[in-house]
Amino acid sequence: MKKKIYLIALTMLLSVGAFNSYASTVTDGALTALTKEQIATMTTEQKQARVEEIKTRVNEIKAMKKSELTKEERKELRTELKGLKHEANALGGGGVYLSVGAIIIIILVLILIL
Repeated sequence: MKKKIYLIALTMLLSVGAFNSYASTVTDGALTALTKEQIATMTTEQKQARVEEIKTRVNEIKAMKKSELTKEERKELRTELKGLKHEANALGGGGVYLSVGAIIIIILVLILIL
């Protein structure tokens, strides 16, 4: 009897974990953002024009009186800003990020070489 209860509890626990992993991949703010394939096919002029559009939209949002908006409208603005931020980072090319561990390894290699 105990084994059946443990088996059912384990099955329920694993099934709940599986559902959560799929739910976390859906983003509401990415609905208006361009896909990576669309960004890859854009020219530099198109990318710069899109970045300017994003900047003007962000400035419009900053100029709004947010105290007059409803809770749902503020939530929509937040998701739109998140989507614009992700799109702007994708258009900008990102950057080079080094972790602390990578920096330490690079310094050690340089000391060994020199």
